[in-house]
Amino acid sequence: MTIPVTPDTQGASTRPYLIRALHDWCTDNGFTPYLAVYVDGSVQVPAEYVKNNEIVLNASFEATSGLQLGNDFISFKARFGGTAREIVVPIDHVIAIYARENGQGMAFPAPPVGGAEPPPPTEGNSSAAEAAAAPRGLRLAE
Repeated sequence: MTIPVTPDTQGASTRPYLIRALHDWCTDNGFTPYLAVYVDGSVQVPAEYVKNNEIVLNASFEATSGLQLGNDFISFKARFGGTAREIVVPIDHVIAIYARENGQGMAFPAPPVGGAEPPPPTEGNSSAAEAAAAPRGLRLAE
């Protein structure tokens, strides 16, 4: 007997819970949590730091102000080139969270974009969003 998978039996997305858990793990171990984000019109980040529709953000408490890791969005304020900017990222646009120091973390499926997957994370840069290419070997969560 096969149980049909419906929204009722599937439950809420695990992505926000895993992101919060890995952010806590990074913080508890003295690591810097980085978020690799797929950028489209629904993401609010400084466009000048986006490369190939992606940005890597430093999501540490030291680099952010008012960090909110919600079920639908991640939001915070950060400085880019000395200017405070408001960052808003839909949870489904987070394609990885990992520790800058050792690359340990987790990758997630990218949001669907016209049926095509976006390119892998690339390097970008900013002061609050120290960008580093997402390390290889991240585990893809489903």
